[in-house]
Amino acid sequence: MKYNARLGMVLFIVYLLLYIGFVLINAFKPSVMEETPIAGVNVAILYGFSLIIAALVLALVYGALCKPSDSEGQGSEQ
Repeated sequence: MKYNARLGMVLFIVYLLLYIGFVLINAFKPSVMEETPIAGVNVAILYGFSLIIAALVLALVYGALCKPSDSEGQGSEQ
């Protein structure tokens, strides 16, 4: 597997684990999502926004670490 594909898969698995945690908490401990640890904002909102921010951060990490492909910049010479 090429570096970019492997990197993408690793970052996808990281995000998937975060999302699975969100789903499992909702399924098996929904009362946890009702708690308000910070300024009256419940865990569901905090976790949800954290998932959005994590997706953006992982996309930036992927963009920063991705290597250009061999065919990039060669135009129609493929």
